[in-house]
Amino acid sequence: MIIVTAGHVDHGKTALLQTLTGTNADRLPEEKKRGMTIDLGYAYLPVEDKVLGFIDVPGHEKFLSNMLAGLGGVDYAMLMVAADEGVKPQTVEHLTLLKLLQFKQIILVITKSDRVESKQIVQLIAQIRQQFPELATSPTFITSAYTGEGIDSLREYLSQLENTAQQDKPFRYAIDRVFNVKGSGLVVTGTVFSGKVSVGDEVYLSATQQTVRVKGIHAQNQPAESGVAGQRVALNLATDLTKDDIERGDWLSELAASYATDRVTVELTANDTINDAQAVHIYHAASHTIGKLNVLIRLPDTLLAEVILDKPLFMAVMDKLIVRSGDDQHTLGGATVVEINSPKRHKRSPERFAYLQKLLTCQSSVQRILCYLQQQALPLAQVQWVEQLTTEQIYCLQKQAQLEVFRDWLYAENYQQYQQKLLLSALEMFHQQHQDQLGVSKARLWRMATLNQPMPLIFHFIEQLIAEKKLLQTNGWLHLPQHQITFSAEEQQLWQQVEAEFQKTDQPIWVRDMAQILALDEDTMRSFMYKAGKMGYLTPIVKDRFFRQQEIQQYALWLKNYLLEHGEVTVNEVRNHFQFGRKLTVQLMEYFDRSGFLRRKGNVHLLRDSDSF
Repeated sequence: MIIVTAGHVDHGKTALLQTLTGTNADRLPEEKKRGMTIDLGYAYLPVEDKVLGFIDVPGHEKFLSNMLAGLGGVDYAMLMVAADEGVKPQTVEHLTLLKLLQFKQIILVITKSDRVESKQIVQLIAQIRQQFPELATSPTFITSAYTGEGIDSLREYLSQLENTAQQDKPFRYAIDRVFNVKGSGLVVTGTVFSGKVSVGDEVYLSATQQTVRVKGIHAQNQPAESGVAGQRVALNLATDLTKDDIERGDWLSELAASYATDRVTVELTANDTINDAQAVHIYHAASHTIGKLNVLIRLPDTLLAEVILDKPLFMAVMDKLIVRSGDDQHTLGGATVVEINSPKRHKRSPERFAYLQKLLTCQSSVQRILCYLQQQALPLAQVQWVEQLTTEQIYCLQKQAQLEVFRDWLYAENYQQYQQKLLLSALEMFHQQHQDQLGVSKARLWRMATLNQPMPLIFHFIEQLIAEKKLLQTNGWLHLPQHQITFSAEEQQLWQQVEAEFQKTDQPIWVRDMAQILALDEDTMRSFMYKAGKMGYLTPIVKDRFFRQQEIQQYALWLKNYLLEHGEVTVNEVRNHFQFGRKLTVQLMEYFDRSGFLRRKGNVHLLRDSDSF
């Protein structure tokens, strides 16, 4: 468990920790020389069956960014006030930050008690409690690093604190230092935000999206086989990376760190006036970037705002942020992330505001996920990252909330019903406007009705509609059951003749050639062959040049299997396989490109949508 110590410079934080733990938290030569903690200092206290870790954060205003790196993933704080100096500017600043980050408990510690009379200390405590109502009921200790007064009582109290860190969540770790150790290699240090890591684990590094292996662990300054949430941990990494490849603010995580975001929606508790489109500094764990804050809704005690970041950060819902002014001189407020990847459009619509206000009422992952999935499907891995859920937790949640999973997509039943309604409505309108056409392809129906939704998922919904007989598929064309196009008796006889000619060759046939073969007027033949195309019997790969649909399906199947194995295909490879001329092969490949089945990249063709045929 980790406890933050905060307070004004030279109010005895480091000295108290040294007396409490026997460790001098001033790590750097510059810190010892100047007598102040510049970077995060750490000290450890073994008590009973656990080790308490203390982060001694800097008190000097110039080093505030380093202090903020120490405030992530920690629930308890000690606010130090020197008995002989009382409340100072950094005291107020640090207390504000502790409040804004919603620490579970702030312990008031009066230091340097040996320097003043006890009456003065009583007056100081009364003044603090009056000036800061949030400290009125805080545990309070009077101490002196010089005489030892109050040290034992403080140590005993701290030993009884409960570790409330999220140990049941996936492992997530914010890096604040990286260095090499001779004989061991690359080492990083940081705070475990959630979960557990053990020697031998493979974890993802956010900077590279690659995994690294943990070959050694020091937890709370002791060699260990594992580290858990709420601990200060050093990890020795087995990797080809150098310390220059990793920087402060990077993350190690159990889940693949593939969801960095530069747009988040936050609930902000303001400490100062917040203006719309305001330039801000954003602090998140050990990360720091600049950005712009747009106010969305002003609520009675808080406000909802969109934060657009200068660089993407790896955030999760419920993460805490500190928002500071554009010149980084004043703390504007503390924020809680309520939404990752906020939309770029329609962000001030009534529907959007209603959604956000509903999201604020959600008290659990289940409630939030149901809210996310009201009108959209989401990748399972994205939901898992945003809510920081283990694989077991996400599947338990899926059953609990009666959610559906198709491939890698998570969705609710009402979402499926809504999308299928859109599909059927779009097809009905198409039939009304194009009564001479049997129907449309899957890809075209997706584009017509649900273009902004995941294609594989919509195709899955279409297959379900077909299985339920709410949609029919005839020769590859989708249509409503009541909509039919048929040949007249005369046209049926002509079709038998046309089909017989196609059966004689593996080549496509031009309209003019078919008209000549069957001794018919070319315009009449053209009209008939295009009608056969609308009914799904024929497919024009270019104007007036037709294959039978079943041949197109066979060619598509071969291409799909070939591309799934090889990744790309050239015109020459297709020509050699089918023994076509080059011109025909080019026409066929361009048809598949236009249909959305393939896409051209230079001189090769790639698979775009394997479900198109």
